[in-house]
Amino acid sequence: MKKKILVVGGVAGGASAAARLRRLSEEDEIIMFEKGPHVSFSNCSLPYHLSGVIEEADRLVLMSPEKFMAQYKIEARVNHEVLSIDRKEKNVKVKNLQTGETYTENYDKLVLSPGAKPIVPKIPGIEEVNVFTIRNVVDIDKLSKYVKANDIKDIAVIGGGYIGVEAAENLRDAGYNVALIEATDQILRPFDYDMVQIFHKEIYDRGINLIVRDKVENFEKDTVVLASGKKVTAKVVVMAIGVAPETSLAKEAGLDIGETGAIKVDSNYKTNDDNIYAVGDAIEVYNALTHSNVKLSLAGPAQKQARSVADHINGKKGINKGYIGSSAIKVFDYNGAATGLNEALINVLNMKIQYDVVRVILTDKVGIMPNSHPVHLKLLYEVPTGKILGAQAIGKGDVTKRIDVIATAIKFGASVEDLKDLELCYAPPFATAKDVVNYAGYVGANLLNGDFKQVNVDMVRGLVENNAYIIDVRERREYENGHIKIAKNIPLSELRQRINEIPKDKPVYLHCRTGQRSYNATLALQNLGFSNVYNITGSFLALSFYEYFDDKAKNRESIVTEYNFV
Repeated sequence: MKKKILVVGGVAGGASAAARLRRLSEEDEIIMFEKGPHVSFSNCSLPYHLSGVIEEADRLVLMSPEKFMAQYKIEARVNHEVLSIDRKEKNVKVKNLQTGETYTENYDKLVLSPGAKPIVPKIPGIEEVNVFTIRNVVDIDKLSKYVKANDIKDIAVIGGGYIGVEAAENLRDAGYNVALIEATDQILRPFDYDMVQIFHKEIYDRGINLIVRDKVENFEKDTVVLASGKKVTAKVVVMAIGVAPETSLAKEAGLDIGETGAIKVDSNYKTNDDNIYAVGDAIEVYNALTHSNVKLSLAGPAQKQARSVADHINGKKGINKGYIGSSAIKVFDYNGAATGLNEALINVLNMKIQYDVVRVILTDKVGIMPNSHPVHLKLLYEVPTGKILGAQAIGKGDVTKRIDVIATAIKFGASVEDLKDLELCYAPPFATAKDVVNYAGYVGANLLNGDFKQVNVDMVRGLVENNAYIIDVRERREYENGHIKIAKNIPLSELRQRINEIPKDKPVYLHCRTGQRSYNATLALQNLGFSNVYNITGSFLALSFYEYFDDKAKNRESIVTEYNFV
Protein backbone atom coordinates (compact mmCIF):
# COMPACT_ATOMS: atom_id res chain seq x y z
CA MET A 1 0.00 0.00 0.00
CA LYS A 2 1.41 3.38 -1.02
CA LYS A 3 2.54 5.62 1.84
CA LYS A 4 3.31 9.31 2.02
CA ILE A 5 6.41 9.91 4.10
CA LEU A 6 7.71 13.33 5.12
CA VAL A 7 11.27 13.87 6.30
CA VAL A 8 12.13 17.02 8.25
CA GLY A 9 15.81 17.89 7.88
CA GLY A 10 18.51 16.57 5.59
CA VAL A 11 22.24 15.91 6.04
CA ALA A 12 23.31 12.54 7.53
CA GLY A 13 20.06 11.49 9.20
CA GLY A 14 17.28 12.85 7.03
CA ALA A 15 18.90 12.36 3.62
CA SER A 16 19.99 8.81 4.51
CA ALA A 17 16.49 7.93 5.73
CA ALA A 18 14.91 9.27 2.55
CA ALA A 19 17.33 7.37 0.30
CA ARG A 20 16.82 4.10 2.20
CA LEU A 21 13.06 4.55 2.14
CA ARG A 22 13.19 4.80 -1.64
CA ARG A 23 15.35 1.69 -1.94
CA LEU A 24 12.73 -0.25 0.01
CA SER A 25 9.73 1.03 -1.90
CA GLU A 26 9.39 2.47 -5.38
CA GLU A 27 5.77 3.50 -4.94
CA ASP A 28 5.89 5.58 -1.73
CA GLU A 29 5.75 9.36 -1.99
CA ILE A 30 8.75 10.86 -0.15
CA ILE A 31 9.15 14.58 0.52
CA MET A 32 12.11 16.03 2.40
CA PHE A 33 12.10 19.55 3.93
CA GLU A 34 15.24 21.52 4.72
CA LYS A 35 15.21 24.96 6.27
CA GLY A 36 18.52 25.91 4.66
CA PRO A 37 19.48 26.06 0.99
CA HIS A 38 21.33 22.71 0.99
CA VAL A 39 19.60 19.44 1.69
CA SER A 40 22.69 17.24 1.83
CA PHE A 41 26.20 18.40 2.69
CA SER A 42 29.33 17.13 4.40
CA ASN A 43 28.84 18.55 7.88
CA CYS A 44 32.08 17.14 9.28
CA SER A 45 34.11 18.67 6.43
CA LEU A 46 32.98 22.25 7.07
CA PRO A 47 36.11 23.50 8.94
CA TYR A 48 38.37 22.38 6.08
CA HIS A 49 36.98 25.13 3.87
CA LEU A 50 38.62 27.70 6.17
CA SER A 51 42.13 26.54 5.24
CA GLY A 52 41.37 25.96 1.58
CA VAL A 53 41.72 22.18 1.80
CA ILE A 54 38.23 22.29 0.34
CA GLU A 55 38.55 25.34 -1.89
CA GLU A 56 34.96 26.08 -2.89
CA ALA A 57 32.10 26.04 -0.39
CA ASP A 58 29.89 24.50 -3.07
CA ARG A 59 32.05 21.35 -2.96
CA LEU A 60 30.69 20.70 0.53
CA VAL A 61 27.25 20.15 -0.99
CA LEU A 62 26.79 16.46 -1.72
CA MET A 63 23.41 16.32 -3.42
CA SER A 64 21.11 18.90 -4.98
CA PRO A 65 17.29 18.74 -5.00
CA GLU A 66 17.46 18.06 -8.74
CA LYS A 67 19.72 15.05 -8.22
CA PHE A 68 17.50 13.73 -5.44
CA MET A 69 14.56 13.79 -7.80
CA ALA A 70 16.45 12.40 -10.79
CA GLN A 71 18.24 9.59 -8.94
CA TYR A 72 15.86 8.75 -6.10
CA LYS A 73 12.47 10.18 -7.11
CA ILE A 74 12.52 12.13 -3.83
CA GLU A 75 11.20 15.67 -3.68
CA ALA A 76 13.67 17.74 -1.67
CA ARG A 77 12.27 21.14 -0.76
CA VAL A 78 15.07 23.43 0.40
CA ASN A 79 14.40 26.80 2.04
CA HIS A 80 11.26 25.27 3.52
CA GLU A 81 10.75 25.39 7.29
CA VAL A 82 8.35 23.02 9.03
CA LEU A 83 6.60 25.24 11.58
CA SER A 84 4.39 22.77 13.42
CA ILE A 85 3.04 19.23 13.53
CA ASP A 86 -0.65 18.37 13.89
CA ARG A 87 -0.51 14.80 15.14
CA LYS A 88 -4.29 14.37 15.17
CA GLU A 89 -4.74 15.41 11.56
CA LYS A 90 -1.36 13.92 10.58
CA ASN A 91 -0.07 16.97 8.76
CA VAL A 92 2.65 19.58 9.08
CA LYS A 93 2.54 23.32 8.52
CA VAL A 94 5.32 24.46 6.20
CA LYS A 95 6.67 27.88 5.29
CA ASN A 96 8.41 28.60 2.01
CA LEU A 97 11.15 30.94 3.22
CA GLN A 98 11.68 32.44 -0.23
CA THR A 99 8.06 33.34 -1.00
CA GLY A 100 6.65 33.58 2.53
CA GLU A 101 3.84 31.18 1.59
CA THR A 102 2.58 28.75 4.25
CA TYR A 103 0.76 25.52 3.53
CA THR A 104 0.03 22.11 5.06
CA GLU A 105 1.28 18.73 3.95
CA ASN A 106 -0.26 15.52 5.19
CA TYR A 107 1.68 12.36 6.00
CA ASP A 108 1.33 8.69 6.80
CA LYS A 109 4.74 8.57 8.45
CA LEU A 110 6.93 11.44 9.61
CA VAL A 111 10.70 11.32 10.19
CA LEU A 112 12.29 14.11 12.22
CA SER A 113 15.96 14.92 11.66
CA PRO A 114 16.28 18.56 12.74
CA GLY A 115 19.83 18.16 14.08
CA ALA A 116 21.36 20.35 16.75
CA LYS A 117 22.09 24.06 16.96
CA PRO A 118 25.29 25.73 18.23
CA ILE A 119 25.05 27.04 21.78
CA VAL A 120 25.61 30.79 22.00
CA PRO A 121 25.27 31.88 25.64
CA LYS A 122 24.29 35.44 26.54
CA ILE A 123 27.71 36.54 27.72
CA PRO A 124 27.89 40.21 28.75
CA GLY A 125 29.16 42.43 25.94
CA ILE A 126 28.63 39.84 23.21
CA GLU A 127 27.41 42.61 20.90
CA GLU A 128 30.93 44.08 21.04
CA VAL A 129 32.45 41.24 18.99
CA ASN A 130 31.73 39.62 15.63
CA VAL A 131 30.38 36.19 16.57
CA PHE A 132 30.16 33.27 14.14
CA THR A 133 29.00 29.68 14.55
CA ILE A 134 29.56 26.60 12.41
CA ARG A 135 26.54 24.48 11.58
CA ASN A 136 26.13 24.37 7.81
CA VAL A 137 27.58 25.46 4.47
CA VAL A 138 26.04 28.92 4.77
CA ASP A 139 27.74 29.45 8.15
CA ILE A 140 31.19 28.38 7.01
CA ASP A 141 30.96 30.34 3.76
CA LYS A 142 29.87 33.44 5.70
CA LEU A 143 32.81 33.10 8.13
CA SER A 144 35.35 32.48 5.38
CA LYS A 145 34.21 35.43 3.27
CA TYR A 146 34.09 37.79 6.25
CA VAL A 147 37.65 37.16 7.45
CA LYS A 148 38.97 37.54 3.89
CA ALA A 149 36.97 40.65 2.98
CA ASN A 150 37.84 42.49 6.21
CA ASP A 151 41.54 41.57 6.32
CA ILE A 152 41.08 39.91 9.71
CA LYS A 153 44.24 38.86 11.56
CA ASP A 154 43.14 37.90 15.08
CA ILE A 155 40.51 35.20 15.69
CA ALA A 156 39.40 33.55 18.92
CA VAL A 157 37.76 30.13 18.94
CA ILE A 158 35.81 29.43 22.11
CA GLY A 159 35.39 25.76 22.90
CA GLY A 160 37.82 22.86 22.65
CA GLY A 161 35.57 20.17 21.22
CA TYR A 162 36.01 18.64 17.78
CA ILE A 163 34.49 21.59 15.91
CA GLY A 164 36.49 24.15 17.89
CA VAL A 165 39.81 22.34 17.45
CA GLU A 166 39.25 21.72 13.73
CA ALA A 167 38.25 25.35 13.20
CA ALA A 168 41.33 26.58 15.09
CA GLU A 169 43.63 24.27 13.14
CA ASN A 170 42.28 25.29 9.75
CA LEU A 171 42.27 28.99 10.58
CA ARG A 172 45.88 28.72 11.72
CA ASP A 173 46.80 26.85 8.53
CA ALA A 174 45.24 29.75 6.63
CA GLY A 175 47.66 32.13 8.35
CA TYR A 176 45.51 33.77 11.03
CA ASN A 177 46.53 34.51 14.61
CA VAL A 178 44.33 32.09 16.53
CA ALA A 179 43.49 31.73 20.21
CA LEU A 180 41.72 28.55 21.31
CA ILE A 181 39.95 29.03 24.64
CA GLU A 182 38.63 26.16 26.76
CA ALA A 183 37.13 26.69 30.22
CA THR A 184 38.02 23.21 31.52
CA ASP A 185 41.49 21.72 31.94
CA GLN A 186 41.64 20.08 28.52
CA ILE A 187 40.35 20.00 24.95
CA LEU A 188 38.80 16.95 23.22
CA ARG A 189 36.95 15.10 25.98
CA PRO A 190 36.93 11.66 24.27
CA PHE A 191 40.63 11.55 25.25
CA ASP A 192 41.86 11.31 28.83
CA TYR A 193 44.02 14.07 30.29
CA ASP A 194 47.22 12.04 30.08
CA MET A 195 46.65 11.35 26.37
CA VAL A 196 45.37 14.74 25.27
CA GLN A 197 48.64 16.40 26.27
CA ILE A 198 50.02 15.23 22.92
CA PHE A 199 47.42 17.41 21.20
CA HIS A 200 48.02 20.27 23.63
CA LYS A 201 51.70 20.26 22.69
CA GLU A 202 51.00 20.08 18.95
CA ILE A 203 48.57 23.00 19.08
CA TYR A 204 50.94 25.06 21.23
CA ASP A 205 53.91 24.32 18.97
CA ARG A 206 51.92 25.35 15.89
CA GLY A 207 51.53 28.86 17.25
CA ILE A 208 47.97 28.74 18.48
CA ASN A 209 47.43 30.53 21.78
CA LEU A 210 45.93 27.58 23.63
CA ILE A 211 44.23 28.70 26.85
CA VAL A 212 42.73 26.10 29.20
CA ARG A 213 41.27 26.38 32.68
CA ASP A 214 40.03 29.90 31.91
CA LYS A 215 36.40 30.82 31.30
CA VAL A 216 35.10 33.65 29.11
CA GLU A 217 33.80 36.27 31.52
CA ASN A 218 32.66 38.99 29.12
CA PHE A 219 33.50 40.79 25.90
CA GLU A 220 34.81 44.24 25.18
CA LYS A 221 35.28 45.85 21.77
CA ASP A 222 37.05 43.18 19.65
CA THR A 223 38.30 41.61 22.88
CA VAL A 224 37.61 38.43 24.85
CA VAL A 225 37.93 38.95 28.62
CA LEU A 226 38.67 35.82 30.65
CA ALA A 227 37.96 35.02 34.29
CA SER A 228 41.68 35.26 35.07
CA GLY A 229 41.67 38.85 33.87
CA LYS A 230 43.55 37.95 30.72
CA LYS A 231 42.38 39.73 27.56
CA VAL A 232 42.53 38.23 24.07
CA THR A 233 42.27 40.45 20.98
CA ALA A 234 39.80 39.04 18.48
CA LYS A 235 38.23 40.73 15.48
CA VAL A 236 36.25 37.52 14.99
CA VAL A 237 34.96 35.09 17.62
CA VAL A 238 33.97 31.55 16.60
CA MET A 239 31.60 30.12 19.19
CA ALA A 240 32.10 26.35 19.42
CA ILE A 241 31.26 25.46 23.02
CA GLY A 242 28.79 22.78 22.04
CA VAL A 243 25.42 22.06 20.47
CA ALA A 244 21.89 21.65 21.79
CA PRO A 245 19.39 19.24 20.20
CA GLU A 246 16.78 20.99 18.08
CA THR A 247 13.63 19.90 19.93
CA SER A 248 11.22 22.85 19.62
CA LEU A 249 9.12 21.21 16.89
CA ALA A 250 8.88 17.97 18.87
CA LYS A 251 8.04 19.73 22.14
CA GLU A 252 5.27 21.80 20.59
CA ALA A 253 3.80 18.64 19.09
CA GLY A 254 3.72 16.97 22.50
CA LEU A 255 6.38 14.40 21.74
CA ASP A 256 8.28 13.06 24.73
CA ILE A 257 11.63 14.61 25.60
CA GLY A 258 14.13 12.35 27.35
CA GLU A 259 16.26 12.82 30.45
CA THR A 260 19.10 14.33 28.39
CA GLY A 261 16.90 17.06 26.91
CA ALA A 262 16.83 15.36 23.49
CA ILE A 263 13.88 13.65 21.82
CA LYS A 264 13.00 10.34 23.44
CA VAL A 265 12.74 7.37 21.07
CA ASP A 266 12.35 3.61 21.44
CA SER A 267 14.65 0.91 20.08
CA ASN A 268 13.24 1.49 16.59
CA TYR A 269 13.73 5.30 16.88
CA LYS A 270 10.00 5.80 17.13
CA THR A 271 8.67 8.60 19.34
CA ASN A 272 5.63 8.26 21.59
CA ASP A 273 3.58 8.78 18.41
CA ASP A 274 3.37 5.58 16.36
CA ASN A 275 3.62 7.53 13.13
CA ILE A 276 6.56 9.76 14.01
CA TYR A 277 10.23 8.75 14.12
CA ALA A 278 13.34 10.78 14.97
CA VAL A 279 17.05 10.36 14.22
CA GLY A 280 20.39 12.15 14.47
CA ASP A 281 21.67 14.85 16.79
CA ALA A 282 18.16 15.68 18.05
CA ILE A 283 17.58 12.34 19.81
CA GLU A 284 19.00 10.50 22.79
CA VAL A 285 20.38 6.99 22.31
CA TYR A 286 21.30 4.07 24.52
CA ASN A 287 24.97 3.73 25.45
CA ALA A 288 25.75 0.03 25.67
CA LEU A 289 28.67 0.59 28.07
CA THR A 290 27.23 3.12 30.51
CA HIS A 291 23.74 1.57 30.29
CA SER A 292 22.24 5.04 30.11
CA ASN A 293 20.71 7.40 27.57
CA VAL A 294 23.09 9.91 26.01
CA LYS A 295 23.32 12.50 23.25
CA LEU A 296 25.62 11.41 20.45
CA SER A 297 26.36 13.96 17.73
CA LEU A 298 28.10 11.72 15.21
CA ALA A 299 27.31 11.13 11.52
CA GLY A 300 27.87 7.36 11.60
CA PRO A 301 25.22 6.64 14.24
CA ALA A 302 22.81 9.07 12.52
CA GLN A 303 23.07 7.12 9.28
CA LYS A 304 22.58 3.81 11.07
CA GLN A 305 19.48 5.22 12.81
CA ALA A 306 18.15 6.44 9.47
CA ARG A 307 18.48 2.99 7.96
CA SER A 308 16.72 1.40 10.94
CA VAL A 309 13.82 3.85 10.67
CA ALA A 310 13.33 3.17 6.97
CA ASP A 311 13.46 -0.58 7.63
CA HIS A 312 10.91 -0.37 10.45
CA ILE A 313 8.51 1.73 8.38
CA ASN A 314 8.68 -0.98 5.73
CA GLY A 315 8.17 -3.88 8.15
CA LYS A 316 11.78 -5.04 8.32
CA LYS A 317 12.99 -6.06 11.78
CA GLY A 318 16.35 -5.16 13.26
CA ILE A 319 18.20 -5.26 16.56
CA ASN A 320 19.32 -2.09 18.31
CA LYS A 321 22.42 -2.95 20.33
CA GLY A 322 23.07 0.63 21.40
CA TYR A 323 26.16 2.70 20.79
CA ILE A 324 29.66 2.95 22.25
CA GLY A 325 30.75 6.23 20.63
CA SER A 326 33.69 6.01 18.21
CA SER A 327 35.30 9.11 16.75
CA ALA A 328 38.47 10.44 15.14
CA ILE A 329 40.21 13.77 14.58
CA LYS A 330 43.27 15.23 12.86
CA VAL A 331 45.22 17.92 14.72
CA PHE A 332 47.93 19.22 12.40
CA ASP A 333 50.44 16.34 12.03
CA TYR A 334 48.79 14.10 14.63
CA ASN A 335 45.80 11.82 14.26
CA GLY A 336 43.61 10.69 17.12
CA ALA A 337 40.83 8.17 17.56
CA ALA A 338 38.81 6.99 20.55
CA THR A 339 36.08 4.49 21.32
CA GLY A 340 34.04 3.40 24.32
CA LEU A 341 34.72 4.53 27.87
CA ASN A 342 37.61 6.60 29.14
CA GLU A 343 38.71 7.20 32.72
CA ALA A 344 37.19 10.67 32.87
CA LEU A 345 33.75 9.40 31.85
CA ILE A 346 33.89 6.54 34.34
CA ASN A 347 34.65 9.03 37.10
CA VAL A 348 32.11 11.67 36.02
CA LEU A 349 29.33 9.07 35.89
CA ASN A 350 30.55 7.51 39.15
CA MET A 351 30.39 4.12 37.48
CA LYS A 352 31.03 1.24 39.84
CA ILE A 353 33.54 -0.42 37.57
CA GLN A 354 36.81 -1.96 38.63
CA TYR A 355 39.21 -1.48 35.74
CA ASP A 356 42.85 -1.30 34.81
CA VAL A 357 44.79 0.52 32.09
CA VAL A 358 47.17 -0.57 29.35
CA ARG A 359 49.41 2.23 28.08
CA VAL A 360 51.78 1.21 25.28
CA ILE A 361 53.81 2.96 22.58
CA LEU A 362 54.84 1.04 19.48
CA THR A 363 55.59 2.02 15.91
CA ASP A 364 52.71 1.99 13.45
CA LYS A 365 54.84 0.07 10.92
CA VAL A 366 58.23 -1.63 10.91
CA GLY A 367 60.66 0.87 12.44
CA ILE A 368 63.16 0.85 9.59
CA MET A 369 60.49 1.82 7.07
CA PRO A 370 60.20 5.46 5.96
CA ASN A 371 57.47 7.42 7.76
CA SER A 372 57.33 5.00 10.67
CA HIS A 373 55.90 6.78 13.72
CA PRO A 374 55.03 5.89 17.33
CA VAL A 375 51.42 5.07 18.19
CA HIS A 376 50.41 6.04 21.71
CA LEU A 377 47.66 3.61 22.76
CA LYS A 378 45.65 3.59 25.96
CA LEU A 379 43.19 0.76 26.61
CA LEU A 380 40.79 0.24 29.52
CA TYR A 381 39.58 -3.19 30.53
CA GLU A 382 37.37 -4.55 33.30
CA VAL A 383 38.85 -6.43 36.24
CA PRO A 384 38.63 -9.40 36.70
CA THR A 385 36.86 -10.29 33.42
CA GLY A 386 39.32 -8.59 31.07
CA LYS A 387 36.40 -7.23 29.04
CA ILE A 388 37.50 -4.27 26.90
CA LEU A 389 35.83 -1.01 27.92
CA GLY A 390 37.45 1.60 25.69
CA ALA A 391 40.59 2.80 23.96
CA GLN A 392 42.34 5.91 22.67
CA ALA A 393 45.18 6.17 20.17
CA ILE A 394 47.24 9.14 18.99
CA GLY A 395 50.08 9.26 16.47
CA LYS A 396 51.23 10.58 13.12
CA GLY A 397 50.30 7.34 11.37
CA ASP A 398 47.13 5.30 11.02
CA VAL A 399 45.54 5.25 14.46
CA THR A 400 41.96 4.85 13.20
CA LYS A 401 42.80 1.32 12.02
CA ARG A 402 43.76 0.35 15.57
CA ILE A 403 40.74 1.91 17.23
CA ASP A 404 38.39 0.45 14.60
CA VAL A 405 39.67 -3.01 15.51
CA ILE A 406 39.15 -2.35 19.22
CA ALA A 407 35.69 -0.81 18.62
CA THR A 408 34.72 -3.99 16.78
CA ALA A 409 36.10 -6.08 19.63
CA ILE A 410 34.03 -4.09 22.16
CA LYS A 411 30.88 -4.60 20.08
CA PHE A 412 31.47 -8.34 20.17
CA GLY A 413 32.15 -8.37 23.93
CA ALA A 414 35.82 -9.28 23.55
CA SER A 415 38.46 -9.32 26.28
CA VAL A 416 42.17 -8.49 26.34
CA GLU A 417 42.85 -12.19 25.84
CA ASP A 418 41.02 -12.01 22.50
CA LEU A 419 43.22 -9.14 21.31
CA LYS A 420 46.27 -11.37 21.68
CA ASP A 421 44.83 -13.83 19.20
CA LEU A 422 43.65 -11.41 16.51
CA GLU A 423 45.17 -12.12 13.10
CA LEU A 424 45.79 -8.66 11.67
CA CYS A 425 47.26 -7.76 8.29
CA TYR A 426 51.02 -7.33 8.22
CA ALA A 427 53.57 -6.02 5.78
CA PRO A 428 56.40 -3.63 6.70
CA PRO A 429 54.84 -0.57 4.97
CA PHE A 430 51.56 -1.03 6.88
CA ALA A 431 52.13 -2.53 10.33
CA THR A 432 54.31 -4.70 12.50
CA ALA A 433 54.03 -8.46 12.78
CA LYS A 434 52.78 -8.05 16.33
CA ASP A 435 50.54 -5.01 15.99
CA VAL A 436 50.06 -2.48 18.78
CA VAL A 437 46.56 -3.94 19.24
CA ASN A 438 48.00 -7.42 19.83
CA TYR A 439 50.60 -5.92 22.12
CA ALA A 440 47.87 -4.21 24.18
CA GLY A 441 46.27 -7.62 24.60
CA TYR A 442 49.53 -9.15 25.84
CA VAL A 443 50.13 -6.35 28.35
CA GLY A 444 46.52 -6.43 29.54
CA ALA A 445 46.61 -10.18 30.04
CA ASN A 446 49.90 -9.91 31.96
CA LEU A 447 48.48 -7.22 34.23
CA LEU A 448 45.33 -9.23 34.76
CA ASN A 449 47.42 -12.22 35.76
CA GLY A 450 49.45 -10.13 38.20
CA ASP A 451 52.70 -10.71 36.33
CA PHE A 452 53.99 -7.21 37.11
CA LYS A 453 53.01 -3.87 38.62
CA GLN A 454 52.91 -0.50 36.90
CA VAL A 455 52.33 3.23 37.38
CA ASN A 456 51.22 5.66 34.69
CA VAL A 457 53.18 8.76 33.66
CA ASP A 458 50.71 11.05 35.43
CA MET A 459 52.11 9.76 38.74
CA VAL A 460 55.77 10.52 37.99
CA ARG A 461 55.84 14.17 39.05
CA GLY A 462 54.56 13.12 42.47
CA LEU A 463 57.24 10.44 42.65
CA VAL A 464 59.92 13.00 41.83
CA GLU A 465 58.60 15.47 44.41
CA ASN A 466 58.73 12.70 47.02
CA ASN A 467 62.25 11.68 46.00
CA ALA A 468 61.23 8.18 44.94
CA TYR A 469 63.82 5.70 43.71
CA ILE A 470 63.62 5.83 39.88
CA ILE A 471 65.86 3.85 37.56
CA ASP A 472 66.36 4.77 33.89
CA VAL A 473 67.29 1.56 32.06
CA ARG A 474 68.12 3.26 28.75
CA GLU A 475 71.67 3.31 27.48
CA ARG A 476 74.03 6.02 28.68
CA ARG A 477 73.81 8.22 25.57
CA GLU A 478 70.00 8.21 25.73
CA TYR A 479 70.17 9.18 29.38
CA GLU A 480 72.57 12.02 28.66
CA ASN A 481 70.22 13.40 25.99
CA GLY A 482 67.48 13.94 28.56
CA HIS A 483 66.29 12.21 31.72
CA ILE A 484 64.19 12.53 34.86
CA LYS A 485 66.23 14.74 37.16
CA ILE A 486 66.39 12.32 40.09
CA ALA A 487 66.60 9.11 38.03
CA LYS A 488 69.63 6.82 38.33
CA ASN A 489 70.94 5.36 35.08
CA ILE A 490 71.37 1.59 35.17
CA PRO A 491 71.13 0.44 31.53
CA LEU A 492 69.33 -2.83 30.88
CA SER A 493 72.58 -4.15 29.44
CA GLU A 494 74.26 -3.60 32.83
CA LEU A 495 71.32 -4.42 35.11
CA ARG A 496 72.33 -7.92 36.18
CA GLN A 497 75.85 -6.80 37.03
CA ARG A 498 74.62 -3.90 39.19
CA ILE A 499 71.91 -5.62 41.24
CA ASN A 500 73.59 -4.57 44.48
CA GLU A 501 72.81 -0.91 43.69
CA ILE A 502 69.05 -1.52 43.74
CA PRO A 503 67.25 -1.39 47.12
CA LYS A 504 64.74 -4.00 48.22
CA ASP A 505 63.32 -2.08 51.17
CA LYS A 506 61.40 0.60 49.22
CA PRO A 507 59.50 0.91 45.93
CA VAL A 508 61.65 1.04 42.81
CA TYR A 509 60.29 2.57 39.61
CA LEU A 510 61.81 1.66 36.26
CA HIS A 511 61.47 3.36 32.90
CA CYS A 512 63.04 3.43 29.45
CA ARG A 513 61.92 5.24 26.30
CA THR A 514 58.49 3.63 25.77
CA GLY A 515 58.19 1.01 28.54
CA GLN A 516 59.33 -2.15 26.74
CA ARG A 517 62.90 -2.37 28.04
CA SER A 518 61.81 -1.33 31.51
CA TYR A 519 59.17 -4.08 31.40
CA ASN A 520 61.93 -6.57 30.66
CA ALA A 521 63.97 -5.09 33.48
CA THR A 522 60.99 -5.34 35.84
CA LEU A 523 60.53 -9.06 35.10
CA ALA A 524 64.25 -9.71 35.40
CA LEU A 525 64.37 -8.11 38.84
CA GLN A 526 61.25 -10.00 39.93
CA ASN A 527 62.91 -13.25 38.88
CA LEU A 528 65.95 -12.23 40.93
CA GLY A 529 63.88 -11.80 44.09
CA PHE A 530 62.69 -8.18 43.91
CA SER A 531 59.01 -7.72 44.79
CA ASN A 532 59.17 -3.93 45.06
CA VAL A 533 59.56 -2.98 41.37
CA TYR A 534 57.11 -1.04 39.16
CA ASN A 535 57.21 -0.34 35.43
CA ILE A 536 56.43 3.25 34.40
CA THR A 537 54.06 2.65 31.51
CA GLY A 538 54.67 4.88 28.51
CA SER A 539 58.02 5.79 30.08
CA PHE A 540 60.16 8.79 29.05
CA LEU A 541 58.49 9.46 25.69
CA ALA A 542 54.97 9.59 27.16
CA LEU A 543 56.27 11.52 30.18
CA SER A 544 57.80 14.20 27.95
CA PHE A 545 54.49 14.72 26.15
CA TYR A 546 52.57 14.66 29.43
CA GLU A 547 54.69 17.30 31.14
CA TYR A 548 55.52 19.67 28.29
CA PHE A 549 52.41 21.83 27.79
CA ASP A 550 51.63 22.21 31.49
CA ASP A 551 55.26 23.18 32.12
CA LYS A 552 54.95 25.94 29.52
CA ALA A 553 51.41 27.07 30.37
CA LYS A 554 51.97 27.09 34.15
CA ASN A 555 55.57 28.31 33.90
CA ARG A 556 56.58 25.56 36.30
CA GLU A 557 59.93 23.81 36.76
CA SER A 558 60.39 20.75 34.59
CA ILE A 559 61.12 17.36 36.18
CA VAL A 560 63.26 16.36 33.19
CA THR A 561 66.61 17.75 31.99
CA GLU A 562 65.44 17.67 28.35
CA TYR A 563 62.22 16.48 26.72
CA ASN A 564 62.24 13.64 24.22
CA PHE A 565 59.51 13.54 21.55
CA VAL A 566 60.95 11.08 19.04
